[in-house]
Amino acid sequence: MKELTTKPLADDFVFLEGPRWHNGKLWVSDMFGNTVYTVTPDGEKEAVVEVPKRPSGLNFMPDGSLVIVSMADRKLMRLSDGELSEYADLSAHLPHDINDSVCAANGNIYVGTFGYDVFGHGEPQSASLTLVKPDGTIKTVADDIQFPNGAVITNEGKTLVIAETWGCLLTAFDIEEDGSLSNRRVFAELGEYTPDGICLDAEGAIWVSAFDQGEFIRVLEGGEITHRIDTGGKRAVACNLGGTDGKTLFCLIYDGDLDDIPKGARNAKIVTATVEVAGAGSP
Repeated sequence: MKELTTKPLADDFVFLEGPRWHNGKLWVSDMFGNTVYTVTPDGEKEAVVEVPKRPSGLNFMPDGSLVIVSMADRKLMRLSDGELSEYADLSAHLPHDINDSVCAANGNIYVGTFGYDVFGHGEPQSASLTLVKPDGTIKTVADDIQFPNGAVITNEGKTLVIAETWGCLLTAFDIEEDGSLSNRRVFAELGEYTPDGICLDAEGAIWVSAFDQGEFIRVLEGGEITHRIDTGGKRAVACNLGGTDGKTLFCLIYDGDLDDIPKGARNAKIVTATVEVAGAGSP
């Protein structure tokens, strides 16, 4: 296993999620800062839009607009020409906060949900994965998922892989023509690692943010770990590949007490590592 080191890029965030590389910049959601930011490769950050009900997953649509997961009100919000508008309301379908997401090339969005009251320290429950189609269709496409989190689409759009945080594994599905999911199977057992955000590289390997362990690991299908980044005791929240050659791994970390997050303590930061295999553009 190869060990990689990081260097700082940007800080002074509350809690970051949903990193996406788009149009030469990193886009991130400051969940408890209620703001979506862009960050340039040299660390210059800019607030793009405020999302009062906590932003998370970011989805760049075929028309170039951005659809943002709004967690607490369980809606997807579209940002177009600087204005937010409702894209889809999932509140009648899901009783708890929604979280990360991934967008297919045809505009289908797959959205995970907590499944229980995380911030109220509720008893963990299994959860579901919801499909939101451009025609307005909203339907459950998978259930009994142990805290669905980061997701990627691979195999030329034919396979979805999702992180099951409390299941300590990556789970794969075939994507059918209508967007439904089938042939559920294990992509990788992760032992004690609790996967949060994930991203895909050009060789089909997946970079995993191991939240509780404070590590970013590169995992092959079947579970072999080829590379590792140790945050030094910090939380590894999410990651994505980007940069001019696609070989910069942007790592979102949290350095503080988790109970301080809802209070607005600004303990989140972004660091980067240089990797050997470029990103594949998902999420």
